[in-house]
Amino acid sequence: MPDAPVSIPVATRMPSARDPRLDVLRGLALVMIFINHVPGNFWEDFTSRNFGFSDAAEGFVLMAGISAGLAYSSDFRVRWPWRGLARVWRRAWTLYLVHLLITFAALGIAAGLALFAEAPGLTWKHGIGLLFRDPLGFLVGVPTLLFQIGYANVLPLYFVLLMAAPLAIWGALRRPLWALGLSVALWAVAAHWRINMPAWPAGGWQFSPFAWQLLFVLGLVAGIAAKQGRRLVPAKPWLMALAVGFLVLSLVWMNVPPVGKAGNHGLWLAHQHGVPGFFTAFSKPYLNVPRLLHVLALFYVLASWPAVRRACGSRIAAPLALLGRQALPVFALGSVLAYLLQGIKTETGENFALDTAMLAGGLALQLALAAARQYWPADRDARKPVAVPAPETKRAA
Repeated sequence: MPDAPVSIPVATRMPSARDPRLDVLRGLALVMIFINHVPGNFWEDFTSRNFGFSDAAEGFVLMAGISAGLAYSSDFRVRWPWRGLARVWRRAWTLYLVHLLITFAALGIAAGLALFAEAPGLTWKHGIGLLFRDPLGFLVGVPTLLFQIGYANVLPLYFVLLMAAPLAIWGALRRPLWALGLSVALWAVAAHWRINMPAWPAGGWQFSPFAWQLLFVLGLVAGIAAKQGRRLVPAKPWLMALAVGFLVLSLVWMNVPPVGKAGNHGLWLAHQHGVPGFFTAFSKPYLNVPRLLHVLALFYVLASWPAVRRACGSRIAAPLALLGRQALPVFALGSVLAYLLQGIKTETGENFALDTAMLAGGLALQLALAAARQYWPADRDARKPVAVPAPETKRAA
């Protein structure tokens, strides 16, 4: 006998048109992550991290939360949501396996370059050298996620967030303000006291799950609202002006040295007068306030500006949308290719022509993989993308 549904208010009208923005923006984030994961190339100066306080990682986690709210929330509207729990944790298990695949592929690339190309530089980068200094610790640390090689830190964070997602979804459906309040409180405690998951042999994770869960939960609640055909935050001219103003400030701060120097000094003075450090610093592991406000302002503008949706629905944006719809395999392939290109660059250094050719080839391979999975699946019906409902301009009754 099926579970009796609990009383959860939903919008009476559920839009069916697919909103292209999530796919395109996620695809764009994947492109920038790939470029940034091959440091020392000309094109990394044009990724989002150079134009504001946050970078593609914040956007990727926020969109992961939105996707989780859209994909899984319906399964948690029943009293005993075992099916939803199974779906979320099955996805988390997939992420864990993909993370291990990326890690061991990176080790194979480092060893292969050293053995066959006499290019051992990658062997001693990103913590891979721990394999030689402490092989037992390495073999324990990798499967337990206590040790993560450099540039392979996002999926462990996403894995932990998905493991906790069933409770977050259940709470967000029934008491969204309570869920957001608890998430903000946990973030503030973790950011202030620098609470993190332990790492081997010392230190903590690159992304503290206790802090970064806030972005995921915000996305989760926004995704649930979109599933119901409404916006989490209404589009208001004054909010748009505030968000645009903050984005312009961060752009000038990052690219005009006198402004950045004065701003940093002002934050230092504020900290000296008792303002908590997570308000005045730019720490990425603990998602400090400037980074958090920047990504929220950016996504508010992107969600509220009609021209963004039209642009994301155009033919020009179709390749990015394709990448975004196949985010996990594209991210995995991009990560593996990034290690290969890093290993090559340990010998070649910065070379505009070669770097451009390698990055273009890597992106072409990722696009080909996305197309193969999208258009030639083994089971076409099983691989059809889930429609992302487009939020209405007015809040549903």
